[in-house]
Amino acid sequence: MFVNIMVCPALLLQSFIWISLMGKGVQYDVTHIVSRMCVVQQSSVLIPCRYTSPTEQVSAAEWFFERSPEQKVRVSQDPVFESRGEFVQPDAGNCSLLLKDVRESDAGIFRFVLSTASGRNWTNDQGIQLEVTDAELEVKTESDVVMEGDWILLVCGSCIPSMTVPTYIWRKDGHLHKQNQGDNILVLESVELQDGGRYSCTISGHERLKSTSAEVTVRPGYPPKNISVSISPSGEIVEGDSVTLSCNSDAKPAAEINWFKEGKPVESGRIYSISNICSCHSGEYKCRSRNKHGEIESDAVKLNVMYAAEKSSSSVVAVGISAAVVLMSVILVVFIWLLIRRKRATPSEDQNPRGSRHSKTLEAPEDTYMTLDPQSRCSEYDTLDNMKRSCENTDDLEAQDPAYEDIDD
Repeated sequence: MFVNIMVCPALLLQSFIWISLMGKGVQYDVTHIVSRMCVVQQSSVLIPCRYTSPTEQVSAAEWFFERSPEQKVRVSQDPVFESRGEFVQPDAGNCSLLLKDVRESDAGIFRFVLSTASGRNWTNDQGIQLEVTDAELEVKTESDVVMEGDWILLVCGSCIPSMTVPTYIWRKDGHLHKQNQGDNILVLESVELQDGGRYSCTISGHERLKSTSAEVTVRPGYPPKNISVSISPSGEIVEGDSVTLSCNSDAKPAAEINWFKEGKPVESGRIYSISNICSCHSGEYKCRSRNKHGEIESDAVKLNVMYAAEKSSSSVVAVGISAAVVLMSVILVVFIWLLIRRKRATPSEDQNPRGSRHSKTLEAPEDTYMTLDPQSRCSEYDTLDNMKRSCENTDDLEAQDPAYEDIDD
């Protein structure tokens, strides 16, 4: 929970502002020690300022006050500042302004202006921002009631009449709670029941400033959060199945749960069970969790109910694909096995003698015909066979006849 806080600006700036004004070879220097100041009501404040210039050429030196860009007045001529605003030592180059009995209406911009005899005016566009606070520090919140687990923001709501970075001291029920250097904001995160109480603040070195207090009340319990929906079973849902939808959330006190299908209420309770489900139950489901502190709605979940035929056909397709894969694997294994066996059964050329190759070539036709019935041989085959036998007999005679041996010699 975010609490918007209304607070006036705090802390004055601590830088010197040195303005060099040049005109016809003459230099005018105006020094503002600060650019922002904070003052407590009914007190007095010295707004510091110094300048240097050829005295004979300055025709007027005065302060102007701006409540807004449209409202500009001379301090010396405005009845509001009569007898309350005066220069300290204008003739000595001290242009400081002493403002007495500061009022809330004095908040605005004060600007020092030099006028020369030639009619030219020299000023500092920035000026000095004066902020006015009452005599007490305010602790403000837009709401002083928070729920357990939420967070709240407290602000020590006042500008600080100090030239240094202040230290804020926070107290709870009169006891020291925390100290912040330069930070007037106190954030209570994830509040618990014991965080309730009265908070006040003071500023180190300005204890005379009274402080208001803010009562923080922490209500027990918190609205639902971390809501989620689950469906069981989580796989494909077919007509006739039983389905359970569960809604879970974190809430204190316990939350009331309601179920919606396509935006229409269908059931109440954390568990929504559907038995013998049909396609009419398909759609988007949400659950809403509510207690006295608030409510929250889950994201939609989609329930898709399949026809039994759809699942059967899909199962058949899956089985068919699996069978085809197995069959192809078996065929591939058998093919590889046959290749390996054939390679092992065939002898290589280096293992066969040359003579066997020759005889195999001659005997091949006969081997082929020997597989046939001898009664079916034709006359052409008999002729070839007789010629073969004649050649073989001639070879035998040559081997036995000495005449052939002489010729060979």
